[in-house]
Amino acid sequence: MSDAILDTSSRMVVRRVPFSYTDTATAGTAPGHWNTNSPEFSQIVNSASLAMPYLEPYLIRSMREARKQITDLALQKDLDLYVAQEATHFRQHRKFNDTLAAAGYQAIGPIEDRLRRDYEVLGTKRSLRFNLAYAEGFESMALAIGHMLIEDRVFLFGDSDPAVASLVLWHFVEEIEHKNVAFDVFAHLHGSYFWRMVGLVYATSHIFWRTGQGYRALLKEDGLWRDLKSRLRLAKVLVRIIKNILPRWFHIWRPSYHPSQVADPKWGRDWAKLFDANPDGAANLDTSRLRETVPVAVPSSVVGTQAQKDGL
Repeated sequence: MSDAILDTSSRMVVRRVPFSYTDTATAGTAPGHWNTNSPEFSQIVNSASLAMPYLEPYLIRSMREARKQITDLALQKDLDLYVAQEATHFRQHRKFNDTLAAAGYQAIGPIEDRLRRDYEVLGTKRSLRFNLAYAEGFESMALAIGHMLIEDRVFLFGDSDPAVASLVLWHFVEEIEHKNVAFDVFAHLHGSYFWRMVGLVYATSHIFWRTGQGYRALLKEDGLWRDLKSRLRLAKVLVRIIKNILPRWFHIWRPSYHPSQVADPKWGRDWAKLFDANPDGAANLDTSRLRETVPVAVPSSVVGTQAQKDGL
């Protein structure tokens, strides 16, 4: 499912999306299994979400430090919008992560402790050049992941919890919006191809390593890690994700690469239009209709009824 268009003129928008997370599972399923068709993908996403309140403040600190050396006014403005978007992202993920912790997952504390230490060490012990290279590596990887999530949205998010699916897709729509910023900041201050590749490899390896540790711990707590059917489902989704991402990731290795060369997905631009018209709808996508070429919101009457049931 590919619906990309080339549009490098899009501007970043700081959105206050009205997400609400209550119960991340339906009756009869484990907490955190917001996609009942794939508990394994649920826990991959949950593990990645646990990193956001540590990763994204680290990116923000690195960018703010870089801003002191930037002389280009347009790039300063882009950096400020990037920081504002990332700040909104990690606050929403923290809000969602709180529901996972409230569900009783004992693994969350150790997972978060490791992530906190990692980004404290990177931020205090590594050079600004390294931290900007890491930021650029993460953002280029996130661009590839964002395209993968949007293109494969039916398989990954079909019939899942609307709030969680909307959180993830919103996050990566905005990752696509600010795709140029970390690259341009790094190029403005350093521009070394070698260090750009160091950042890409390090960021990719680090994030996938910690995410893997996280989802394994969560699946063990669910009692699924030793379940053969679950392991096969996990292998299937991982192979599908890697197969989709890998060609995009290798494209980043080109010396001439710039994120603006990557076509923006039309579905993501249409999500932004949906938000402009209906912020509540953009926060509650109808995951039974993800096959449609434009995002569709859950009817407001359904959202209101669910909110009453949840006591909101």
